[in-house]
Amino acid sequence: MGLGPAGPQDWFDPAVLPLLEFDPDPSAYVDPSRHRGRAELPGHMVICFFDEVVRAVVGERKPDYKLRWEHGVHGVWAIEHEGRPLTVCHPGCTAPLAAANLDALVAMGCTKVIACGGAGMVAAGFDVGHAVVVTDAVRDEGTSYHYLPAAAGRTVASSPLACAALEAELTRRGVPFERGRTWTTDGIFRETKAKVARRRAEGCLTVDMEASALFAVAAFRGATIGQVLYCGDDLSTETWDHRGWDRAVGVRQRLFDIACGACLRL
Repeated sequence: MGLGPAGPQDWFDPAVLPLLEFDPDPSAYVDPSRHRGRAELPGHMVICFFDEVVRAVVGERKPDYKLRWEHGVHGVWAIEHEGRPLTVCHPGCTAPLAAANLDALVAMGCTKVIACGGAGMVAAGFDVGHAVVVTDAVRDEGTSYHYLPAAAGRTVASSPLACAALEAELTRRGVPFERGRTWTTDGIFRETKAKVARRRAEGCLTVDMEASALFAVAAFRGATIGQVLYCGDDLSTETWDHRGWDRAVGVRQRLFDIACGACLRL
């Protein structure tokens, strides 16, 4: 039986919208701590959303740990970057999956995290490959509300230390970049013109599918996290322009290297 029509004010009532039933209890029936102690992983971790880059980095090596889900396995590797230990993984796409994998890995001790990925452009004027250090993310997904209450704000911020590390690494390498807000959404096929206009009006440069959830998990679990995105497809004009963004191989490898360098600064 439905709840019936509700006025705008009613949607802030947990009795109307279950997503607002935040519980601060850090434990749960299925707890990420069950992963603890199952593998020795470095505490510095790069989350890389570029599958081909991860495969090139790890080669034929078997994963040091496997995060298993019904759809398959997400490998996690302990590597060396410039002589220092680093954990690397692809956490899967969309907020629920990426956040769950991050939660498990934080429980295993990976508490200094930099994520790198691509994003659609909400703001105009950025070429494919331009780097954006994400300062905060609009919470237009469901996962973050299980880690931070709605009252915590419409946006969730990345860690200032992680932002500073990314900016320092980009500057050291002479890579131009922007600092700014991203819009995290679950609905890749619901990025309408009206929504894009609203997000642009509130300062979003990009649109992605994981950032706000990752930031919320890190905040809830006491981890440090930052994210760098590169400008990909364009939603800033009347029609969507793919721009061949996912074929920018050199850009993706470079962004991974930047993420590694920034992570090891933490």
